[in-house]
Amino acid sequence: MELGNQIKKYRSELQLSQDQLAEHIYVSRQTISNWENEKSYPDVNSLVLLSEVFKTSIDNLIKGDIENMKEKINEQEIKKFNYYGNIFTVHLVITLLSAVPLFFWLERLAFIPFGILFVITMYWALKVEKVKKDNDIQTYKEIVAFSEGKRLDEIQKQREIGKRPYQNVLKMIVAAIVAIVVCFLIGLLFHLLGN
Repeated sequence: MELGNQIKKYRSELQLSQDQLAEHIYVSRQTISNWENEKSYPDVNSLVLLSEVFKTSIDNLIKGDIENMKEKINEQEIKKFNYYGNIFTVHLVITLLSAVPLFFWLERLAFIPFGILFVITMYWALKVEKVKKDNDIQTYKEIVAFSEGKRLDEIQKQREIGKRPYQNVLKMIVAAIVAIVVCFLIGLLFHLLGN
């Protein structure tokens, strides 16, 4: 974090000791020491007081920290997206592969475990969609770039925004095909069980 260095620099320029600065900010000397040594971070009120004492903007105090914070938030979002995506994929595969065996062994009672698996899978799908929405990623290229920790440049981003309506139609077609195949397999299973 850059703020610790900024506090030291401005405090030295004003020739203030940690005790003197602490009095101006209404905190302890130890708190100032923790900020300068990056053991803790000042709250918003303290940042305002620091900017007043140092006669500088809050932006100047924390300018390096904003980029670091953005990177950390981006890393957390990527990890969350990949984690949710992996869980969703596993649940989707289990749900699809278990449909026929469940209906074969349990017949009509299979709707209960299959329904539970389906609801769990949809829960993880919604978690993935929320991360996508929060980070404004929709197309395949945007998703791949995001999951690798990259961002598209402005021209690429505009191209991908243009593709979104077509990809939504494609998603609906793929979802319909998957639903038809699952229904066909379940119908075939019922037909085989009926004979």
